[in-house]
Amino acid sequence: MATRVLVVDDQVLIRAGVAALLRAAPGTEVVGEASDGDEAVRLAAQQRPDVVLMDIRMPGTSGITATERILAQSTEPRPRILVLTTFDLDEYVYAALRAGASGFLLKDTGPQRLLAAVAAVAEGDTLFAPSVTRRLVEAYAPRTERPAAPGGTLEQLTGRELDVLRLVAGGLSNPGIAQTLVISESTVKTHLNRTMAKLGIGSRAQAVVLAYETGLVVPGGGGPRKPGG
Repeated sequence: MATRVLVVDDQVLIRAGVAALLRAAPGTEVVGEASDGDEAVRLAAQQRPDVVLMDIRMPGTSGITATERILAQSTEPRPRILVLTTFDLDEYVYAALRAGASGFLLKDTGPQRLLAAVAAVAEGDTLFAPSVTRRLVEAYAPRTERPAAPGGTLEQLTGRELDVLRLVAGGLSNPGIAQTLVISESTVKTHLNRTMAKLGIGSRAQAVVLAYETGLVVPGGGGPRKPGG
């Protein structure tokens, strides 16, 4: 089945160019184009895309707010939000990951990289370099209040689930976590899925952000904290 993509950007030339590239790619179907956040939310509800390519900065409803609304109104399987941005170390990118985006791409990304990114995100992969995400979180998490998790508290997690969350926040892949904890990769996935379900989060990036904002992991080093510590 073709990957259904919604393209969102307030600049018509960028939007049209990305849509044309996707239409020409095998296995990809463009189900809509939106020029602002409100239109993106409406089209996402109507068309149920697999992937949304979302511009962050738009007049009116921003890409961040649109991301929150799209994910909130969607049923499983929820669309994957792939943010398009001009700068990677940017508070808007951080806010988009916090809202549930599965990753981000720079707007000057080449065509093949863009197509590969859409395919990867559609398959359920997250798309962000752990080192870049860690720098983002360490730069902007200290400026935010530390709220409770969207769907629950860290006290709901088992000790092993907390271990997995710490290592995810440290940038480890599932194989790396499995090797560190001496468990199978499938067990890592099980723990991570249960953690995300308990905390009401929908992406690995959100898990990283949450680990820092709740103080489970401390920006800048110093070792992980205990929940509530």
